[in-house]
Amino acid sequence: MKRVILIVLDSVGIGEMPDAAEYGDAGSNTLKAASKSPYFSMPNMRRLGYFNIDGVDVGEKEPSPEGAFARMTEVSKGKDTTIGHWEIAGVVSPRPLPTYPNGFPKELLDEFSKKTGRGILCNQPYSGTDVIRDYGEAHVKTGDLIVYTSADSVFQIAAHEEIVPVETLYEYCRIAREMLTGEHGVGRVIARPFVGTPGNFVRTGRRHDFSLKPPKETMLDALSSRGFDVWSVGKIIDIFAEKGITDYIRTDGNEDGINRTIEWMKKDFNGLLFVNLVDYDMLYGHRNDVDGYAKALTYFDSRLPEILANLQKEDILMITADHGCDPSTPSTDHSREYTPLLMYGAPVKPGVNHGTRKSFADIAATILKYFEIENVCEGEAIEILQ
Repeated sequence: MKRVILIVLDSVGIGEMPDAAEYGDAGSNTLKAASKSPYFSMPNMRRLGYFNIDGVDVGEKEPSPEGAFARMTEVSKGKDTTIGHWEIAGVVSPRPLPTYPNGFPKELLDEFSKKTGRGILCNQPYSGTDVIRDYGEAHVKTGDLIVYTSADSVFQIAAHEEIVPVETLYEYCRIAREMLTGEHGVGRVIARPFVGTPGNFVRTGRRHDFSLKPPKETMLDALSSRGFDVWSVGKIIDIFAEKGITDYIRTDGNEDGINRTIEWMKKDFNGLLFVNLVDYDMLYGHRNDVDGYAKALTYFDSRLPEILANLQKEDILMITADHGCDPSTPSTDHSREYTPLLMYGAPVKPGVNHGTRKSFADIAATILKYFEIENVCEGEAIEILQ
C-alpha cells in the first residue's frame, strides 16, 4: 500500500529567488532569519539533509543525509498561499492573482453592501489583529462589516460573533466569493470572526477560507479520480476549494496539525496525506516575530521523530513550503523565496542532492509517478526511488 505524506511548513522559505527584488523582497531569507534566534534548533531536519540544500547556509551540513533533498523554484507569478499550493499540486499560474493595495473598488463594495444589507468599514490593507482593534467598536455599534485585505490576494471580512453569527458571516463570504471572479478573482475570501469588548477584541478559531477553484486539473484530482485517497489536514481543504479531496480535518494550530497527522498516519489509506502547518506564517512571519518563528520550527523538529516512526515500508515523507515570510525584514508580507524539499522513506534513495528544481510542480509530478499515474500536471518527476 503506497502512501505519500506531504507536509507544507507554511512560509518557511530558504532564501530570495533571482526575481525577489521585483516583489520588494531582495535579501529575504526566512529560514536564516529564524536560525539567528537562540531558540532555533533543528537536529532532526538536519539529519535528513535540510541544511545540505542548495543555497542554505544555516547550521552544519550533514555528512551522510538520511533523506534526499532539493531546492524548489516558484515559476508562478506570485508569492501567496493559493498560488504556491496550486503549483505544488501541479498548476502553474502565469498571472498573479489580483491584489488591492488601495482597497477594493467602490462599485464592488456597493454591490456587496446591497446584497448583505450591511455597511462597510475600513477597506484597506490591514493587520488582522490591528483591524479589529481599530474598527471593532464601530462595527459593534453599527453592525457594519469590517472588510480589509493584505499584500495577498484576499478579501477578508471581520465581524463580532454576537453582532453577526458565524454562519451568517460564512454566508456573506459565499456572496463575496460568487462576486469575486474574473478580474476580481481573489485567491481567498476569508471569514474572520472575533469576540470580546473594546480594547480586548480577540479573533476566534472559527476562521474559514472560501477559495478560488484551481483553473486546471491538479494532482489531487488525478489521484482521487483514480480511486486513491486524498486526505487533507489543516487548510488544504480550503485552499483547493474541496476539489479532489476525499476526506479532511481542519486544525487549530501546528500542534493540533501535527497530532492529527500522526493520528491519520496510523490509519489505513492508499494515497496522499496532504498537510498544512500554518502557524509559521500566520502567527510569526506576518507579525515579525523571529523568536516565535524559531520556536515553532524547533517544535516541529522535536515532533519529527514521531512522524518518522509512523512511516510504513512503502511510505514517502515529503516536507516543503509554499513561499517565504521573513520575520526579520520591515515587511510583514510574504516573500518571494526558494522553498525546501526533503524526501524520506524506505523507497527513497538517501543522500542525493537533486539540485535546484525548475518548479514546485515537480513535487506533483514525482507523486503521480510514484502512484504510476500519467503526469497530467506541469512539472518533471524527480528520480528519487532506490
